[in-house]
Amino acid sequence: MKYTRILLQILCLSIFSFNLNAQSMPKVELNTSWLKEIKELAPEKTHFPSSKTHKVLVFSLFTGFDHWVVPHTEAMMRIVTEKVGGFELTYTTDINYFDENTLKQFDAVVLNNNCSIRDKRDMFWDVFKNDNKLDSNQAKIKAAKFEKYLLDYVKKGGGIMSIHGAITMQNKSEAFSDMMGGSFDYHPKQQNIDVKLVDAKHPLVQAFDGKGFSHIDEPYFFNNAYADKNFRPLLYMEGSKIEGNKYPDGDEKRYLAWIKKYGKGNILYTSPAHNAQSFSNPKLLQFFLDGLQFVVGDVECDTSPIRK
Repeated sequence: MKYTRILLQILCLSIFSFNLNAQSMPKVELNTSWLKEIKELAPEKTHFPSSKTHKVLVFSLFTGFDHWVVPHTEAMMRIVTEKVGGFELTYTTDINYFDENTLKQFDAVVLNNNCSIRDKRDMFWDVFKNDNKLDSNQAKIKAAKFEKYLLDYVKKGGGIMSIHGAITMQNKSEAFSDMMGGSFDYHPKQQNIDVKLVDAKHPLVQAFDGKGFSHIDEPYFFNNAYADKNFRPLLYMEGSKIEGNKYPDGDEKRYLAWIKKYGKGNILYTSPAHNAQSFSNPKLLQFFLDGLQFVVGDVECDTSPIRK
């Protein structure tokens, strides 16, 4: 009887472990082989001509959930931009780059999976609360000030390209949500997602040749400003096909990528991709490059919000 119970426990643990693994893709080793693959798949040229060299800040700090794809995303951006030229990228995890005088040196900021801690969902607070030169109130004031620096930067013409988990950077801030077009609500388990194009004629999805694509990813659902649809959507998934959709009676189209204006600045949010395996799709690499060109101001296109 004792051994039967032990065998049952082992079986349960095995099933539990299998279910966990079924919800995630294996980590990809960031080695020369993977880098070579991405370089070969990366676009040969930009879709939108530009005579400028754009300075872009790639910010990869996270204080909350650690997406293993963070260094791969950074490497992907480096490869894609170096291959076509016209960009000067600075990579950092230093929050002080969001000081107003430092930010204005850049044409755009790439927010790379900057997940914040769940209690406040405030990246600036997460950092400044640990500064022993600041008391709690001073840290709170400084965090609010740095968020305003970022908002003002975009209002004055700076661009933001926010990738996957980066939307949670200031997830409880109404102002940040309004700027980004939404806040993270939840995601079910990883699963195959059929990503579709909202408007195949929009210049920022020309990389996909009129068709969507499929990949395994976290299906992100959004709330707050997202409900107002104050953005121009680019990519979507069908809600009824997502296992774990908490609100199946809601909109059938659940948007995964969109663009918008915020003051004079350009915003692009893209939920793809949680896994580095998705970067093996050359069309998605082209989409990232086109999106980067949009946020730095190289692209003239329809950004009008669809609204409710």
